[in-house]
Amino acid sequence: MVDLRNLTLPEMTEFVKSLGEPAFRAKQVFGWIYKGITDFRGMKNLPEVFRLKLSEVSYIGRLEALDEQVSKSDGTRKFLFGLSDGNAVESVFMKYKYGNSICLSSQAGCRMGCRFCASTRAGLVRNLTAGEIISQLLEAEALAGEKINHIVVMGTGEPFDNYENLARFTRIATDSAGRGMSMRNITVSTCGIVPAIERFGEDFPQVNLAVSLHGATDEVRGSMMPVNERWPVAELIAACRSYTEKTRRRITFEYTLVNGVNDSDRDAEKLCRLLRGMLCHVNLIPLNRVDGTGFDTVSRKRAAEFKEILEKSGIPATVRRELGADIDGACGQLRLNNIKKSKANN
Repeated sequence: MVDLRNLTLPEMTEFVKSLGEPAFRAKQVFGWIYKGITDFRGMKNLPEVFRLKLSEVSYIGRLEALDEQVSKSDGTRKFLFGLSDGNAVESVFMKYKYGNSICLSSQAGCRMGCRFCASTRAGLVRNLTAGEIISQLLEAEALAGEKINHIVVMGTGEPFDNYENLARFTRIATDSAGRGMSMRNITVSTCGIVPAIERFGEDFPQVNLAVSLHGATDEVRGSMMPVNERWPVAELIAACRSYTEKTRRRITFEYTLVNGVNDSDRDAEKLCRLLRGMLCHVNLIPLNRVDGTGFDTVSRKRAAEFKEILEKSGIPATVRRELGADIDGACGQLRLNNIKKSKANN
């Protein structure tokens, strides 16, 4: 059985032709799927015989909502979606002045080992398919009852560790025959896999890139991010500079502020020297505490002071707006809690 949410339009065309149908039927099926139709009987402009044939050889993949938390303060909604094999992933629906945004997961778990992050605590289970990634968007829209016009692939997992499915998802989400999302409304975040940054710039130059930096030196960054051993700061920044020069697109550097680790004035000054002259923006994120990591957060006041040092040196910076503070806000926490509950019940 073929999951139709996992097919790009060209693949859908070949699939439809293999069933003996004319190629134009593919665009009709594709369009219905990304209008939210999940039952072939709802595809009214398809012949009944073709709908029956589709139901015999294919399906429209769905995710089950296992849990949902809604913030009383800002309307942020955090979903825990169950996969067909019993695994689960998180997605977060957020409201902004410019529209609704969703943070999607790309893997069930993560193997990058960032020491302050809940997503990696249980390790990597498997990659998500493109259909499972885009299903998070479609299911969240159905549950929230609102359209989503911005995507960040910044949830559980390292997107570039699942590059082929990420690329397929991006092509599906941006196809004008289906969901029609603008590439400029999609942001993909990486912890710093250098070869994939270079490839991404070639494949998707219009999609926004965010890089998790979190430290301006190998000593500081390496104390939190094992990936720094493979691609140290100098190599990562060289790849980022090359990316901006080739694409003419600004990179966002995610910088999680950890009390006593990377939040001093001296850390800010080193970050200024590292990024000087680059087309970039720094997104400062006061750490979301995760039990058992040993890391603590900083005050909003300290975050503002750090931001001021960057801006005085000509580095554009913002302090991330705190969303979902009254729910399991840190990436991976809801999934981790679900894993703990499952183990306790077994």
